[in-house]
Amino acid sequence: MVKRHPNYLDQCNVFFSCTTCHSQLISQHDIVSRAFQGRHGPAYLVEKVVNMSLGGNEERMLMTGIHTVADISCHVCKSKIGWKYITAPEKSQRYKEGKCIIEKSKVIKECMIE
Repeated sequence: MVKRHPNYLDQCNVFFSCTTCHSQLISQHDIVSRAFQGRHGPAYLVEKVVNMSLGGNEERMLMTGIHTVADISCHVCKSKIGWKYITAPEKSQRYKEGKCIIEKSKVIKECMIE
């Protein structure tokens, strides 16, 4: 069976895929932090996500205060995988803007064998 997804990660040997459809989502090089908390447990803070769909913006109370976020889903199977930070009102939290939270339980680590 050949995988057919909208986008693939270029020159990436270790990546994380959707647990439901195995669509590539993030490169291990784009993980900013492995010590974040999602809605359902541990999560990654990541710089870039491929094959994702972005929901509408909403104000959400998180552990570090109110942020404007948008839920993100796998583009292929529509499974909700986390959220994207749109704006953070506090200066100390602005480093998160434009980055995404990916729930660890929604992705699986895979390796490309050359």
